[in-house]
Amino acid sequence: MDSIFSVCGSYFNLDIKGFLLFAAVFLLSADYIKNRRPGSFPPGPPALPIVGHIFTVDYSRVHMSLTRLAGRYGDVYSLRMGQRWMVVLNGITVLKEALVSQGDSMADRPDLPLQHDVGYGLGVIFSNGNIWKQQRRFALSTLRHFGFGKKSLESVILDEFTYCAKDFNSHKGKPFDPHLIMNNVVSNIICSLVFGHRFEYGDEKFLNLMKWFGDALELEVSVWVQLYNSFPVLMRRLPGPHRTVQHIWNNVKDFIGVELKEHKENWDPSDQKDYIDCYLNEIQTSKGQADNTFDEENLVLCVMDLFVAGSETTSTTLRWAFLYMVKHPEIQAKVQAEIDGVIGQSRLPSMEDRANMPYTDAVIHEVQRMANIVPLSLPHITSNDIQLGGYTIPKGVTIIPNLTSVLFDKNEWETPDTFNPGHFLNQEGKFVKRAAFIPFSAGKRLCLGEPGKDGAIPLLHLLHAALYLLNACRDEACDELSL
Repeated sequence: MDSIFSVCGSYFNLDIKGFLLFAAVFLLSADYIKNRRPGSFPPGPPALPIVGHIFTVDYSRVHMSLTRLAGRYGDVYSLRMGQRWMVVLNGITVLKEALVSQGDSMADRPDLPLQHDVGYGLGVIFSNGNIWKQQRRFALSTLRHFGFGKKSLESVILDEFTYCAKDFNSHKGKPFDPHLIMNNVVSNIICSLVFGHRFEYGDEKFLNLMKWFGDALELEVSVWVQLYNSFPVLMRRLPGPHRTVQHIWNNVKDFIGVELKEHKENWDPSDQKDYIDCYLNEIQTSKGQADNTFDEENLVLCVMDLFVAGSETTSTTLRWAFLYMVKHPEIQAKVQAEIDGVIGQSRLPSMEDRANMPYTDAVIHEVQRMANIVPLSLPHITSNDIQLGGYTIPKGVTIIPNLTSVLFDKNEWETPDTFNPGHFLNQEGKFVKRAAFIPFSAGKRLCLGEPGKDGAIPLLHLLHAALYLLNACRDEACDELSL
């Protein structure tokens, strides 16, 4: 009897092993057949089964990893994150062809599971179709109404940097970390537009908001988020940092919700003081319209998008400006000399001064180029089959515009890896904007802040910040900044 059980057990073990071996071979074969590159699809490095290239990317410097791959596979190449194919675009020619010439085919954002679980396809940044068109149009017109990119916002900017200068001076020339204070400054300018008021720098809720932004954006570029977007069914059931991202964004939405509640309690449709007031009015006037996308849920997501897009990027750029001024005292001296010559010490800077300060303007543009704040822009997705770089990219493929490949292209910049304001000056010393300067990306999904026809020109905010802070640091306290 024992021998019978022994034989049965051995057979059962062999059967299980055989089944597992068959299942593994079947899954690997199915993955290979499903995900093999067609002959007309852009080339790329070999991918691991199931996970693709998720674990072959250096997440501490993704943009550098992708730029190096362009040297091997060309300006148009492909990667696979889990079961999702993406095509990485490199170089000014390819990016302009894709995002501008064929912009209609790349105007949408991909449906990323984590972003959808947080924002439900609403807001301005990751929405598509009619929602995106209505919300972007409303955001641009409303922010312009309140002076975003215009002289009427000048007093708000200068008032905020008056508080900033007082904070700087309170350190009495001793080293300090400007990180949090710069976040506070820029976010308060956004707060003035969106909420109609600013926060004191020591406000605990406001400090939490600044910390949440930094923590969430750091996690957004981690391998955990890639795993979540590649295997959402599994990752939604597992613990990990991806849960922290969701928790943070829910806290931000709660913060905005409190402001919304206060606005609703005091709302006067005849006296619209800020973005939220205008949006509440739009909710009322749009009721009953067939294509209406205005409601309180969308309002909260739009406000969150404005904060994320406008505060963290600008404050980070300002900190890079500080660093470059410290590392290049000869450039700082030239900027200071131009400030002294054009503005002097008896008044505050004005928007109108920009035209007379080509060197400072060039320095600020070079800061943005070198800082490379959003090196891979934001993803797009093809809405139909397109031809690009001699390859066929099918509908539904994620597109990654590698802005780093343009901002540091040795064929576009004389000294791409060196901080050189001369990149934006002609032989007469006049400011010249280069075609390869695209830190805001390009095409229909151009950043709301890009200078130009549809933009709100946050570069002028940056100019004012740089001018005022450099003026405020005449005692060379900037040289003592702990960066």
